[in-house]
Amino acid sequence: MRYFPDRLTSAWLRKSYAAGELTPAELLQEILRRTEVHREKNIWIIPPSEKLVQKYIDRLTAYDPALPLWGIPFSIKDNIDLAGVETTAACPAYVYTPQESAPVVQKLILAGAIPVGKTNLDQFATGLTGTRSPYGEAHNAYQPELISGGSSSGAAISVALGLAAFALGTDTAGSGRVPAALHSLIGYKPPVGAWSTEGVVPACASIDCVTVFACNLADAALVDKAVRGTDVLPRPPEKILLPEREPEFFGDYAEIYRTKWRQAVRRIEHLGIPVEFIDITVFEKAAGILYDGAYIAERWEALGEFIDTHSGALLPVTESILRTGKDKTAAALFRDIHALQKYRAEVRRILADRVLILPTAGGTFTREQVRQDPIGANSRMGIYTNHCNLLDLCAAAVPENETDRTLPFGLTIFALTANEALLFKTAELFLDNAKYKIAVCGLHKKGYPLEYQLRELGADYSGRARTAAHYRLYALDTDPPKPGLVRSSDGASVEVDIFEISRSKLGAFMQNVKAPLAIGNIELSDGSVVKGFLCEPYALEKAVDITESGF
Repeated sequence: MRYFPDRLTSAWLRKSYAAGELTPAELLQEILRRTEVHREKNIWIIPPSEKLVQKYIDRLTAYDPALPLWGIPFSIKDNIDLAGVETTAACPAYVYTPQESAPVVQKLILAGAIPVGKTNLDQFATGLTGTRSPYGEAHNAYQPELISGGSSSGAAISVALGLAAFALGTDTAGSGRVPAALHSLIGYKPPVGAWSTEGVVPACASIDCVTVFACNLADAALVDKAVRGTDVLPRPPEKILLPEREPEFFGDYAEIYRTKWRQAVRRIEHLGIPVEFIDITVFEKAAGILYDGAYIAERWEALGEFIDTHSGALLPVTESILRTGKDKTAAALFRDIHALQKYRAEVRRILADRVLILPTAGGTFTREQVRQDPIGANSRMGIYTNHCNLLDLCAAAVPENETDRTLPFGLTIFALTANEALLFKTAELFLDNAKYKIAVCGLHKKGYPLEYQLRELGADYSGRARTAAHYRLYALDTDPPKPGLVRSSDGASVEVDIFEISRSKLGAFMQNVKAPLAIGNIELSDGSVVKGFLCEPYALEKAVDITESGF
């Protein structure tokens, strides 16, 4: 059976194509298989099909396979036009079939990328939870009872579950960033106007952005270059700014998110760039203008006529939000515009050659909790995102832990439009300094002779833990004696030590790991999964079971 990674990246796909190990047609069959497996998650409005995709695969014969996006599959949020395919904006009564693709889609297709389907969204891109769609609530990729984030919910889920290598979303209030945070993805939001929004159903047309979700920063940069035709050359900021008041965390997992934020702050303080803690009141004031002020009138201007002539066509919660824009006065709008001019001037001073880092979201909710409080829950998801486009900033949402598939948490890096290059460098530094938990037993445990191999690479001792109850531990017939941990159907919980090591040093450590030992995934008693020492079965022939006594 052909191997496919859980997530698709352009690097893996290009390598597989070049080696003759994979064709785009074979990739399509795997995407169709995965689409069926995940059908209940309500990812798609127009799902992948051979009829939709095959014509784009056939066109690849006319394109140079050296193109960086040749054969790379992508999904499209269903408020962005794809020629000949219905655009719904998650409102069946609004549907139309465009004759041309949005320019951003056209450019990606010309770069060799393959559109595979149109994804679910909060209706008319109004929401940050992924639950406001007549096509079904989008389920979180990892914990289906939780929200997926919106409005670009399906786009993010499609990348998280390996149905596309990248996805186009849109972002007015945070829709291209919140779903990234909840799925351990990169969410890149370029400056307003940097990517064309022609062929995009407007939310607030003056501040709407098309965005990209990707598994890694390199893929986000590839897409950005294909759309704009030029590179953004990364450079480090003079200073990283963090909020002086600890951010607000909420929901059932508030303390977990608070801990992850504090861990992230410690990492940021060790990136080799000066850090300053600042008052972020001006960003909070700007955020309040988006929905509490008169800017909501722009949404009504775009959709009001349709709403008035299609009674009952919208979800009640969507219609009630949009109708709040109907009665906003020009005087109120100008008050907000004047306030924003003042805020923007202050932010230009604050962010000169600097970046600001905030949590992308301070928590999450179950889909049931959102049903009980749709407005309140949605508002809380946008506390740290709503200010961005109003202040004319660009942003990169990055995962705190790229490997987290349990309860992902993300940060967003903000910069002035003129300083977009700072985003890529800061994100690169933060991701490269990510620390992975690694479980060890035997001579690498704290206080044992080989602990130094971890310490000399900067690894920190995190504490003692136990595996889930399906492992056995053996004393191997080696010199010096080594323990071998093996997954077993009649296993038990085994004590291990946990160290944290940076991603950039993990490869160096793995050079010390010799057969019959290997590094693999180990499940801990709390349900989390970490890297750790495992043993190849062949070495158990002369081994002694020491599960009960330990090593």
